[in-house]
Amino acid sequence: MKDVLFGCQGLDLSLAGRQILSGVSLSLNAGELLGLVGPNGAGKTSLFEVFCGRYKNDRGSVFLEGKDITGLSFHSRTRRGVGRTFQSPVVPMSLSVAETFRATRKAWKPYLSRHDAEWAARLAHLSVNWETPAAALGAFDRRKLILACLLMRRPKVLLMDEPASGLINAEIDELELIIRRLVDEYRIGVVLIEHRLELLAAVADRTVVLDLGEVIAEGTPEDVFLNPRVKAAYFENADA
Repeated sequence: MKDVLFGCQGLDLSLAGRQILSGVSLSLNAGELLGLVGPNGAGKTSLFEVFCGRYKNDRGSVFLEGKDITGLSFHSRTRRGVGRTFQSPVVPMSLSVAETFRATRKAWKPYLSRHDAEWAARLAHLSVNWETPAAALGAFDRRKLILACLLMRRPKVLLMDEPASGLINAEIDELELIIRRLVDEYRIGVVLIEHRLELLAAVADRTVVLDLGEVIAEGTPEDVFLNPRVKAAYFENADA
């Protein structure tokens, strides 16, 4: 596939003697949203930790734009265009929104301008007073602030870990619009871990299902969620 942007091949990961990932391979195209689902303990967040360089895999490789980045650090991968959000929207407790943006702009060279921050805030739908303490923001605005800080650096890949967690339905609808715009207009590749299956069904182009550290299904959300093996693994009372 000529547009393959990011992915992994044959990833194995063990932690404290326990096998977490086994032979995981997947690919992400430019301008594609890939859903990543599975029951608790399937290895989804651990896979993200390998992708961003926080965990070192035992075997296999991670690639970006055709280059092997397996040996690169978290910071090196970030500079090359891999952005990551976490399940909890943790923001700087002692900084205002403006100060958080300034810290992001000055994090590394080339330094960015306030214009870059304003552009990213609009793209993330962040409409708050910039003098507001970041810690005083609600859950959705915290997620928007984190996303805007990532967008300032023009990421090629976004790894989003349960971005709808704690949001109400109207906020989830807005989140869907934001993410689809990043994918469709800006050609950012997004890998989305999400337990809100209705959100994945609405936004994902493809979905990969993990169970016990292995890929058990891949395809459109409609096909994957009807897969008997997925039902048996993911839905508590589903028939196999």
